[in-house]
This record gives sequence, structure tokens and C-alpha cells, in this order.
Amino acid sequence: MEGQLVWKDEYNIGVDIIDREHRRLFKIINKLFRFTDDKNKSRWACQEGIKFFKDHAVKHFTEEEEYMASINYERLGVHMHIHSEFRERTLPALEEELEQTDYCPNAVEHFLGVCAGWLVGHTLMEDRAITGKVKSRWIGLLPGKDQEAVRKVILQLMYDLFHLESYVISDAYGGEKFGRGVYHRLIYGTDQEEEQYEIFLVFEEKLLINTVGKIMGIKTNKLNTLLMNSARYMARQFAEQVREHLPDMDGYELKEENLLTYEQFQDVFENEKLQVSLLFDTGEGYFSYCTVSKHPLKKGNVEPISSHNAIAEVEKYLIERESRPKRKVLVVDDSATMRMGIKNLLEQDYDVALAQSGTAAFRCIILDKPDLVLLDYEMPVCDGRQVLEMVRSEETLADIPIIFLTGRADPETVKKLVTLKPDGYLVKNLKPAQIKQKIDDYFEKKIL
Repeated sequence: MEGQLVWKDEYNIGVDIIDREHRRLFKIINKLFRFTDDKNKSRWACQEGIKFFKDHAVKHFTEEEEYMASINYERLGVHMHIHSEFRERTLPALEEELEQTDYCPNAVEHFLGVCAGWLVGHTLMEDRAITGKVKSRWIGLLPGKDQEAVRKVILQLMYDLFHLESYVISDAYGGEKFGRGVYHRLIYGTDQEEEQYEIFLVFEEKLLINTVGKIMGIKTNKLNTLLMNSARYMARQFAEQVREHLPDMDGYELKEENLLTYEQFQDVFENEKLQVSLLFDTGEGYFSYCTVSKHPLKKGNVEPISSHNAIAEVEKYLIERESRPKRKVLVVDDSATMRMGIKNLLEQDYDVALAQSGTAAFRCIILDKPDLVLLDYEMPVCDGRQVLEMVRSEETLADIPIIFLTGRADPETVKKLVTLKPDGYLVKNLKPAQIKQKIDDYFEKKIL
């Protein structure tokens, strides 16, 4: 396995006891990468990795928390919750996957990718937030016991309403797209305060068809006005049940309801402080429940749904969903400049999703199967070759076209790329118009 974590200056947060331990964690993960190259040692390496993260890394969590307490860090409780989630949920789940799959290569890569990704992400975001160098995305997150209460309520409601045995995929859902989604926003406020809460309910289209549709006796394989209006009111009642477990929302009433496109959802979601952000797999499709904490009331650019315009707004929403669907292109690159450059280049004609790492790419591919993946060949931790191999090894994903992005076009690099049998490769230093033309040509002729 060729993955390796490279220590960068940006990982230093300026606290010696934390920085020193982070460097050690990086070294340990890199040793695990090297050991897993030897099949005879792969199982042992993962077992040792689990032990290490259970013991030594947890000791590091304690030291980190003690430091935060010593400086009266106001988000200590939230930070402790994130640590406990990794210790009590993520690690046991990874260990179970390794044992159930008999330490198969994909499970080993998944284990190392998650550990490495968690370490890098947590270092760059939550740990750097301790010193005020960045703003934490989860600044308004509910305490652990309240999060757990919301999870339990949603799981019970999914069973009571639809007899679905659901489970939580993530309690830090970042707004990733999954399948064909319906994005439902409910805005709550009071008559006395110019503040509001927003609840987002995100449904994979097939989940609504397979649940609300069946309850209504609607025999269809796509959304229609009757099904959408039924789903809206069931969703509102669903939100009311969950809202009772959000203590700060006492006295708030529903003030506005919207149906959003994914782009509108992203625009609102990414600029708010998240209280709850849960992603569930119901067995019939994915579902996400998110709340954002109260903030100054602002008018959105989306038409509110009311009793006077509900029919027209729902019909308009369905028509816009069906009109000229765009091809889905996933751009995977560890350079934010490259990702945004390609997104700006393609988004007028394509539905463009972005991923900044190999592990993030695999998750995006599973949640929302793209028509084409533009994959950076040279990435840290989980590189393009590993992502290609993981995708090709999954029967349901194996037919997804993957084109490598590379900064080098020398004969040796090209030979390596071609040997891996991607669907093509693109050199990054091509002119933007040339890259766009090659993508257009690919969809027109299936040739690059």
C-alpha cells in the first residue's frame, strides 16, 4: 500500500504537548501503511493499529482535554464528544468490519484511510480551533446526551412510521449529495424575537417512493404532486416529534417552508452553525436530519410554500427536477484550486460534485453514483490508484468511468497510468477550453 502521511507546517497548532503527539500519530500510521504491504503482516498491523488507537490515542485525547480545561476552552464539551464518538463508535465499527471480512484488502484500506482522514481533518479543524486559528464547523453542536436523544427519536420514528430498521452512518453529515435528493427546509421562529431555527430533512427520492408512496397506495416509480404533498406533511409531523427534544426550540412555531434544489441547500447549509447533522441508511434509501442554531432572521431567495401557492410550487419543483437532467461529474483532487477551477469550468453543463481526498471520493461515489470521475492520480494517504482499485472491486460501481488527472505527462508516468486501465487521462496543464472539450467529447463519443 503506497499511502503516506506527510507532516506539514499547517498541522502545527502551537501547543507543544499536542503537536508532539500529532507527529507521533502520523509516524505510527505511516508504519501501518508500510506493514500492510506485506500480506503476512497486514492482519497483525491492523490489530496493532486498533490497540494503539484504543490505548495510546485515547491517552492523547485525555491530555488534549486537560490542556483545553486548563485554558478554559469554551468548546471543551463538544471536543470531548468528538473524541468519544471516534473512540466509542468509529473504532469499534472499523474493528468489526476487519474481523467480519477477515482483514480483506478493502477493509484494511478503509481502516487506514478512516484513521488517517480523521487525524488530518481533526487536526486541521477542531484542534486548530483551540488556538483560534480556524472556526469550527460544529460550533453549535448539541451536547452528547442531546445528540443521542435526537438519534433515538429518529430511529424510533423511522420504525414506527415505515417499519424500517435504520442506522446512523454519520453524526457529522457535511451536506454531501446522495442519490436524487429532495431537500425540505422548515423555518421556525417566534413573534417576539427576530431569530429563527432551520430544520433540513433530506430524502433520497426512492425512500419517499418506497415508504410514503406505498402508504398512500401510489403505484409509481417517480415523484408526483400527490406523493410530494403527502411527504411534505408527514415530514412536518416528523420534524415536530424530533423538535420536542431540542430544548432551545420551546415556543417556536413553523414560519416558513421551502423545497430546495441541491445547490440552494448547499448554499444555506454550508453557511450556518450546525446543531445536529445526522445521516441515516434506512435500507430503502438515505435520509438526513439537520438543525441549525438560531441566528438573525434573513430572507432567502426561495419562494415560501403556503396554503395559497402549495400546488403551484410543488408542481414547479417537480418540473424543474425533471427538466434537462445534467450528467454527474465527480472531481477528486487534494488541491482546492484545481477542484474549484474544474467546477467553474464544467458546472454550466454538468452536475459537478467535489471531493478532496480518496476516502471522501469513495464515500461520494457510494452515496451518489456519478457518470464520470475525474480522479487526481497523485494524492496523499489514499491515491488515485487505490481509489480506482476500490471502485473496480465493487460490482455495483465497477462500470463507473474514471479518468485520471495528472500534473505530469512524461512517458514513465503515462505508462503507469495506462497500465492501471482507467478510461483515460487528462494533463492538468491543458488550457481550460481543451479540458472542457475533452470532457464534452467523452460524453459524446465515449472516447478520450
